[in-house]
Amino acid sequence: MSEPYRHVVLFRLHDGTDDATRDAAVAALASLHDLPGVLEWTVRVSDDTRKGVVVVENALFESEAAFRAFQAHPRHAEAGALLRETADWWVGDYPEPQGRDADDIT
Repeated sequence: MSEPYRHVVLFRLHDGTDDATRDAAVAALASLHDLPGVLEWTVRVSDDTRKGVVVVENALFESEAAFRAFQAHPRHAEAGALLRETADWWVGDYPEPQGRDADDIT
């Protein structure tokens, strides 16, 4: 069996983005929670606004293959189109460590 795959995205909303647009972006991301292969799905607006408004997406997929299928899904493409107009983002994707203590992770 393949290992779970973590996908973390920080979306920094463009300066001047209004609350309605922010809420639509959060809702679009949150709606992806039920796509196939998703094990965990969290979307939140960060409390820390020192660098602007940041939306955090933290997801865990069954496998890297499930994540790749998620990326190709039309609903993901729709959410991505909205976020391209609303934010810049940074992505962290990696196999989720299994069965190790935190001290063993480098």
